[in-house]
Amino acid sequence: MAITLKLTANALDQLAKAPPSEDVFDTDLPGYHVRPGKRGLTFRLYYRTKAGKQRILTLGRYGTLTAAQARKNAKEALAVVAQGGDPRALLDEAKAERERQDQQTLSAYLTGPYTAFQNRRKDGKGTLDRIARDFADWLDKPMGSLSRADVERWQANQEAAKKPRAFATLKRSYDALSALLAHAAERKVIPAHPLKGVKLQKPAFTEEELAEQGSERRYLLADEVEALFAGLEAYQDEKRQQRRSSREHGKAYLPDLERVAYVDHVAPWILTMFYTGFRPGDLFGLRWEHVNLTFATIRKTIEKTAHKRPEPQTFPLSGSAVEVLKTWHKQQGQPTTGFVFPSPRTGNRLDRTAMQKPWASVRKMARLPDDLQLYTLRHNFASQLVMGGTDILTVSKLMAHSSIETTIKFYAHLAPDHKRDAVEAFAKLAPGHDSAADQAVQEGPGVVEHPRAIHIGHH
Repeated sequence: MAITLKLTANALDQLAKAPPSEDVFDTDLPGYHVRPGKRGLTFRLYYRTKAGKQRILTLGRYGTLTAAQARKNAKEALAVVAQGGDPRALLDEAKAERERQDQQTLSAYLTGPYTAFQNRRKDGKGTLDRIARDFADWLDKPMGSLSRADVERWQANQEAAKKPRAFATLKRSYDALSALLAHAAERKVIPAHPLKGVKLQKPAFTEEELAEQGSERRYLLADEVEALFAGLEAYQDEKRQQRRSSREHGKAYLPDLERVAYVDHVAPWILTMFYTGFRPGDLFGLRWEHVNLTFATIRKTIEKTAHKRPEPQTFPLSGSAVEVLKTWHKQQGQPTTGFVFPSPRTGNRLDRTAMQKPWASVRKMARLPDDLQLYTLRHNFASQLVMGGTDILTVSKLMAHSSIETTIKFYAHLAPDHKRDAVEAFAKLAPGHDSAADQAVQEGPGVVEHPRAIHIGHH
């Protein structure tokens, strides 16, 4: 005779400690029982379909399911039976659907339906190649299993790569993948877009990028240039005075600054930025291996665009820039390797914020505006070149812009009005040419003078 018992939590605990030799049926729900086995008690349900066929539904294992959860599931299954349904058939259908969806891997959909779709588009092959290349580790995953965590790990790995790609490049790849998933969801291949609403995290601006964003794209007026160089002289004078005082008051071991051109790295660093227009990061990373003082060039990879253009670029140096670097090179003992502007404390690369306080001091001594950013020296370099008549393509190369459009966008408006000169030259060919009108045009807005080269040398 079958064992019957109210399958409460206490009763199941006792059965688990002393397993019976046969099934134990619940006294309340018909067909609901537990079966003992080597791995513990399993909840099951006997029922008959509408056609009279007896079936068994496995509800789950005790421990995974509580007594209350198992009883609730058994009641729901019996309710389906009462309405003429088959709970096991429903579960089998759901399982088959899950298996079907699991078989819809990214690779299967990419090489199947999505290839047919993209082949009708202009750059379809490029899109397919981009997804296959950039998400190679995901190709064997079911599309529906992709999650926010997957995206975050992918972005982090891409940004930590030896040659990290720009955020815009990563976004294009991710958008291509997202479009594929939307395509699959619209066609009911997967129940829903698994990454809908998940976006890449735009990286925070670096210190240098914040400076570039925050600085006004302006050039220095002639009196501001004079003030800048006077501020550098004042900075050096103050440092020398401080050193004299220290040596006179028990610190004679400190180096004498009276006979050196530069009291520290600050003046040559700022002057090099002024004469080259280099970004701060490229000056922090500048090495003597990059500098050729004989041929007056610097050849290095630009750090901001290294992910797009890893090969070194060559930049010519003006005579003033060469003089600054030669003086600093000699003062440093004429090294052949190492950082041009090393940290005075560690000898390693300067910290990205290392010039903030020195620049504030120089700016204050020069009585320049408090909001004048160090990055303005770079903008001044480009602006003065353009105003001096240098063609935009050359300026773009000297600025190491990733595209000439950047140079055009921010500096082209400063160029001399060659278009006006051209139409006026044409007008002179016509009969009755009015020379007075020419004079009026030529006496238009004044021309900004190019600042004269100034060099801080031996004190």
